Amino acid sequence: MGIALHHNVRWLPVPDPNFAFTIVAMRLASKVAIVTGGASGIGHAIAMAFAREGAQVVICGRDRKKLDAAANEIGPSCLALQADVSEAAGIRKLLDSTVQRFGRVNVLVNNAGVLLPGTAESLTEAEWDRTFTVNVRGLWLLSRAVLTPMRLAGGGSIINMGSVLSLVGARNRVAYSASKSAVLGMTRAMALDHAADRIRVNCICPGMVETEMVAPFIADEDAKRQRVAMHPVGRLGQPGDMTGAAVFLASDESSWTTGAAFPVDGGYTAI
Repeated sequence: MGIALHHNVRWLPVPDPNFAFTIVAMRLASKVAIVTGGASGIGHAIAMAFAREGAQVVICGRDRKKLDAAANEIGPSCLALQADVSEAAGIRKLLDSTVQRFGRVNVLVNNAGVLLPGTAESLTEAEWDRTFTVNVRGLWLLSRAVLTPMRLAGGGSIINMGSVLSLVGARNRVAYSASKSAVLGMTRAMALDHAADRIRVNCICPGMVETEMVAPFIADEDAKRQRVAMHPVGRLGQPGDMTGAAVFLASDESSWTTGAAFPVDGGYTAI
């Protein structure tokens, strides 16, 4: 494991017996990142990876206890804020607190989401509205609000968490599929609208990842086996599987990448 040296480099052990350590530049040094839904699952894994790469990280969610536990695990570079990003007041609080603490915003990861199963017939209006309020409206509100601080910072990266269901359909997932398709459509439109501001907008599309949200759908071995079989690599995803794409899109390495969808899905969409 690397040992932090200061804000933009770290020592890493190397096998050469003549040199005990080497210096490696951190890929997100000097960047400030907001990760919604950062207290657990994919959001937590991404926030951890960002902190390891030198970023100052703000995680937000609605559960204060989970947020504090996650921030303690991530370390002193993390600020945990209780906020509902589907509401304008929560977004104002989140951005004001971030800028007050760190002075800028460079990266936004729109990770918060809900999955309510159902068909067009079985879903209630409340379930449909809840899905779009969190998965689409909240993402739009926060993405819109972060544009001004990103412009002031000279540009930035917005990373939207879509799904393989942004790209293909699935039974009993009509609201979720529709919402995640909307996320990808918004990603592409915003990428065009804000390219001149040096604000890049991209979408990560995970397959089935073992998180709290997915747990009810793999509660028994038969259900889990069926879902594993949908992924050619032979396993479900883990939250850490999403961090490589997220760090790349947050870093300057992806400075010529915008409007793209990145399936990280164990081959789900290749079938």
